[in-house]
Amino acid sequence: MFETILIVVILLAGLAAAVIAGKPNTFRVERQAAIKAPPERIFALINDFHQWGGWSPWDKKDPGMKRTFTGADLGKGSAYAWDGNKNVGAGRMEITGSEPASKITIKLDFIKPFEGHNVAEFTLAPEGDMTRLSWVMHGPAPLITKIMSTFFNMDRMIGRDFEAGLANLKTLCEKPA
Repeated sequence: MFETILIVVILLAGLAAAVIAGKPNTFRVERQAAIKAPPERIFALINDFHQWGGWSPWDKKDPGMKRTFTGADLGKGSAYAWDGNKNVGAGRMEITGSEPASKITIKLDFIKPFEGHNVAEFTLAPEGDMTRLSWVMHGPAPLITKIMSTFFNMDRMIGRDFEAGLANLKTLCEKPA
């Protein structure tokens, strides 16, 4: 009986290892929104980390979060570090690319609860009197990410925050000036 249980446990562990090993080595999460505002208006809120408090979904999850701004005031070279509760963790962002009213690229380093090094991109494309805003995060999927994605839908979890942030930006940008 013990031998049978041991064989079953070994087979299940092998199956779990095969499933985890077969997961992609990278991940990508993307959400989009159509905002009735010019790209310049939206760009200004993303390109300046000091403005993120007005729309970032994580600021609402921890209003007491500690924030540190370094580097340039805005755009390329500006950086933002945060240290918050269990809902937001700790990390640092730095704008590495800033193409006026069209694209912002951010180096995103998470420190806790798990270390992670990713890239976030905001792309703005005018469509008549609307702007199509795309928010993407991508990066490597180390073993811990592969294990977590076996039990949690990472796209859905991160995507919900992106959706909330995009909705906040939409509300903020579509308010009459």
